[in-house]
Amino acid sequence: MAAATLAQAGAKVIVVEEGRHHTRRDFKLQEAWAYPALYQDHGNRATDDLGVLLLQGRSVGGGTTVNWGSSFRIPEETLQLWRSVYGLSEISADVLRPHYEAVEQRLNVQEGRFDDVNKNNAKLFEGAAALGFKPELIRRSVKGCARLGYCGMGCPLDAKQSSLVTYIPDALAAGATLYSDCKVVDLRSSHAGVVDEVIAQGVSVSQNNTPPVTLTIRPRRGVVLSAGAINTPAILIRAKLPRVSQRVGERTFLHPTVPLVGMFEDPIEGFYGPPQSVACHHFAQRGFHKAGYFLETAPVHPMLSAVAFPGFGAEHRGLASRLAHAQATIALLIDGHGKDVGGSVSVSPKGRIKVNYPFANNLLEAGTHAIETMARVLFAAGAKEVVTLHREPLVLTSKDQLPLLRERVFGPQLHTIFSAHQMGGCAMGRDEVTAVANARGQLLGYENLWVMDGSLFPTALGVNPQLTIYALVRHLVSQLLQNAR
Repeated sequence: MAAATLAQAGAKVIVVEEGRHHTRRDFKLQEAWAYPALYQDHGNRATDDLGVLLLQGRSVGGGTTVNWGSSFRIPEETLQLWRSVYGLSEISADVLRPHYEAVEQRLNVQEGRFDDVNKNNAKLFEGAAALGFKPELIRRSVKGCARLGYCGMGCPLDAKQSSLVTYIPDALAAGATLYSDCKVVDLRSSHAGVVDEVIAQGVSVSQNNTPPVTLTIRPRRGVVLSAGAINTPAILIRAKLPRVSQRVGERTFLHPTVPLVGMFEDPIEGFYGPPQSVACHHFAQRGFHKAGYFLETAPVHPMLSAVAFPGFGAEHRGLASRLAHAQATIALLIDGHGKDVGGSVSVSPKGRIKVNYPFANNLLEAGTHAIETMARVLFAAGAKEVVTLHREPLVLTSKDQLPLLRERVFGPQLHTIFSAHQMGGCAMGRDEVTAVANARGQLLGYENLWVMDGSLFPTALGVNPQLTIYALVRHLVSQLLQNAR
């Protein structure tokens, strides 16, 4: 997004991407190939205690290449929190509206349709509606979707309107240069407040199968970091630039995601069809002392399910053998809206990215509450069994057994938890004690260094973040161009 807008405005843009630049011919619909190639750390990135699996894209296009296309605008409650606590009066619904509209047009975001609701999502809709929880259809960024169900492995038809098929081609057409398979290893500053060099290493700048080489970029006007939450803070920490806030990497949020499995008599086949088409935000606002959460679904592809399912040997194999009858509902916990301060990103002496994420008490309570809510929804939708993903799973066969859930302790390493929504780490705000960047995305203390990605969020959003990242970046780039004239 930032590269496309800057290039279209006439700026000479060089884009460095860590992952490969895949084309539709690369996609063989093989999970064993897709996860190592398209996700950070071969799909094995996790918090330091291994309590939360972090699903984070690494190919050209990043998370937009592998996400499920769900498109939400930021809730007004989140914007109000940003204004009242972090002084971000500049980021309002009115300010973001034209940018949302432009992005929605470019990404072909369409209203949700019942035709796109597979059985996996239909069960969430049926159960939530039966309990009065007001489910909604999700808007999706697709064009010509064949409902194959492989969004998380990169759309083989280029129907999902990720940046891989929209804003990156726009940037290239406007004259930007893209280097893929490269990693930014350093930012250098010869005098305070200015980045003079960006140092990257990778294979795409090598020729004739020579060893990886170093690429040195000397910016004429400035540097924009858009490596995403976790990677953008890591780049800044590695660089050890003077005057950079010591808060870099702090207030990292994950929307920690808690899955629950319902077993149905009739086949669900949740590995087919759009992965997400239904959501429920009935429990998003539970007060300052209780973290909110929202419900969606996750696809039940064999590899993702194998990672999520608990147990070993016969127990694990037994669950996998019933995969076609499994429905997966997920609760995404809304972190950062209460007293919980999120996690932190750091870099080891050997350069390994580390994510520390302690679970605050309000998140532990929310996870426990969400599991019971999801079980109620699944039984209301007709599930014959509900299976928790505790280390020792609890199998319920009736809603009368719901009180048993309160006896099971929830938390990292005790229950499957993952995250596909990494946010924060370079929080924007007015308070220089807590903020890393200002409301324009400019790194505090630097004249020519901007952050333009989800790491700017001072809290989690409470909805899938893709669309808001696009809209916020478009707003920030527009401001940058106006100031440059």
